[in-house]
Parts: sequence; structure tokens; C-alpha cells
Amino acid sequence: MSLRRLTKFKRLLSPFTTSRTLTTQQNQNINEEKETHFGFEKVKESEKERKVHKVFENVALDYDVMNDAMSLGVHRLWKDYFMCQLSPTDNTKLLDVAGGTGDIAFRFLQYVKNGNYKNCHVTVCDINSNMLEVGKIRSERLKHQPETISWKEGNAEELPFNDNSFNAYTIAFGIRNCTHIDKVLEEAYRVLQPGGRFMCLEFSRLENSYTQWMYDQYSFQVIPVLGQLIAGQWKPYQYLVESIRQFPNQEDFKRMIEEAGFRQVSYENLTLGVVSIHSAFKL
Repeated sequence: MSLRRLTKFKRLLSPFTTSRTLTTQQNQNINEEKETHFGFEKVKESEKERKVHKVFENVALDYDVMNDAMSLGVHRLWKDYFMCQLSPTDNTKLLDVAGGTGDIAFRFLQYVKNGNYKNCHVTVCDINSNMLEVGKIRSERLKHQPETISWKEGNAEELPFNDNSFNAYTIAFGIRNCTHIDKVLEEAYRVLQPGGRFMCLEFSRLENSYTQWMYDQYSFQVIPVLGQLIAGQWKPYQYLVESIRQFPNQEDFKRMIEEAGFRQVSYENLTLGVVSIHSAFKL
């Protein structure tokens, strides 16, 4: 075959070769997609968000009742203390992420009301519309002033807010459900103003091995049963228990917060270390 004909033949084959190469690369990307944990189950990263969304979609209506049952009501004390540690003052603009049902937001509004603090506002951001609807209904029943609270559906890893929009950021029992914790922390840093406060309330690792064993027995043997009896849901609460075990310990999480750019990072263990409050500042 002449050189001219060979060149022409290669040109004719080129579109098919390119198409096949792209298809091969796409298949490789799918196969090489990173895995993450969904509780104790290994899933593709792209699957976790959908699965977590489904969990909270299923439990939204019974979420607060189950919190009372699972913690014997102690979660209310944790959240009250959490707000006291935040200590909002005049002109506090709080972003509460993964706070759909309003537990932290409502405590914030009560705190600033009790302290007669002026010009304060809380924005509740949650990826799950079902959770937000529960929060909105509760807020209406509590007769909150619309100008003091707003609701926004959004992903903690890609917040729908401008840089430097808030001077306080809270996330309570939500960050462990996110696929990329580092991205959540980076977004928190981005939307906070210089001097802004980051606070996270989350379940933690217990230092005492016997206490941890006792807590594990309660978590795995009792909480899913309560979920079935109270909410008619076993699997979502099995996942919630498992997700706690997958979350980094207190020191590792502290390092992650520092790597996101925050400074003066500290943490405090509550109730025998069952939960921890991590606090930091954007300086």
C-alpha cells in the first residue's frame, strides 16, 4: 500500500479509534472511582450522597423523637451546652449546616432573645428537603420571626453562599455523613469571615476500652431496635450507628480542621467522651 493510501486509511479510522479510546477511558474512570464507607459497607463515592439522602428522607418525621429515645434525652443537654459555648452576641450571622430540623437554629434564636442581642440571624442549610420541611413546620409552630431565620437546601461540600458571608458556622451530628469531610471544612472556612467561629458537635471515640465496649453493645443491640419500634426503620439507624464508628477520632479530626486553614483549634469531650465539641477560628 502506498504511503498516500496508508495515510488516508488512518484518517478514515481515526474517528472510530478516538471513540473507542474515549469509551475505554470512561470505563476506566468508573472502575477506578474511589470507594468510601457507608456505615460498614464499602460504596462508590458517587453512591454515598444518594444513600445518605435516602436515610434522612426516611427518618425525617421521626428524627427528633428518635434522638430523644437513642440518647435518653441527653442530646438536648449537649445541644444547649454547644450553644452556650458558641456564645452568640450582637450582629451574629450564623450558618447552621446539616441542621434541617432546626434544633441548633432554634436554640440560637432563644439564646439571642434571652440575651436581648440585636441584629442576629441564622441560616439553616441542609441537603435534604424533607428535613428542611420538618424544620420549617416546627419554626412556624414556635412563631419565629421570618427575618431572624432562613432555610436553604444545599450541599455542605459545595455551599451555595458567597465567601465571607457569616461570622459563625455550626454543624451538629452531620459532618460524619458527608463523603468528603475535608471539602466540608474547606467550605466552612471559605464562607466564614476573618475572625469567624467554627464549631462542630459530633460523636467521638471513647478512651476507656470497657466503656467503649459497653457503648458499642448499646449502640448495635438497642438503637436499631428502637428505630424499628418507634420509626418502623431498622436499616437507617443501623447505618447511623455504624457511621459513628467510621468517624475520625478527636485528634485526627482536629488535624483535619487545622489543614483546612483554621487556627486555635480545640476540642472538649462531653458525657464520658461519647460526644465532642471541636472549636476553631478563621484568623
